[in-house]
Amino acid sequence: MLITIILYPTYFSPIIHYIALAKADKVLFEVDDNYQKQTYRTRCYIYSPNGKQLLNIPIKNANSTQKTKEALIDYSFGWQKQHLKSFAAAYRSSPYYEFFEDEFNTIFEDKPKFLLDYTLQCQEMVLEFLGLELNATKTVEYHKIYDSELDLRYLANAKLKQDFKFTEYTQGFSDKHGFISNLSILDLLFMEGTNALTYLESQQIEF
Repeated sequence: MLITIILYPTYFSPIIHYIALAKADKVLFEVDDNYQKQTYRTRCYIYSPNGKQLLNIPIKNANSTQKTKEALIDYSFGWQKQHLKSFAAAYRSSPYYEFFEDEFNTIFEDKPKFLLDYTLQCQEMVLEFLGLELNATKTVEYHKIYDSELDLRYLANAKLKQDFKFTEYTQGFSDKHGFISNLSILDLLFMEGTNALTYLESQQIEF
């Protein structure tokens, strides 16, 4: 049976997003919804020396009446420099950080006007790092309910408790804080490198 999923593009998405992408035959990316706060569209979590750390993209005049594709990134806070420093502090000593570093750093030099464009750029880079090719399209209008697609848009809700059980992999500070599940896909990439896609495909998750 062919599986078509629908997902939101998000900022260096949680690992569960990429497990879904790795298992799907077709992907439909939702780009016609209204903007919502407290979602993974603007945030990701990494494993810092102090444990789980939130990184957030600021948005100009965000409100729920505007389309997500109209949401404007606010660059006045210098958040790109801050995020890059946080990633370096968290993963500089990881096995594959230097392997990806040069190309990874370029994503923080570009300044797209719209949030959607930026998250799609981040996603494209991660897919390249993973070696994962998608059969993907974007929505052309919003539908609250999909009948034939597996609707995984709820995975973008950062407030929703998502208790997925993953196979543990080595993390940089697990000796201090233990294994932290479902961090940004970058945690897996920087720790597992070329084995990351195999890891994603091996996870037995029922959505």
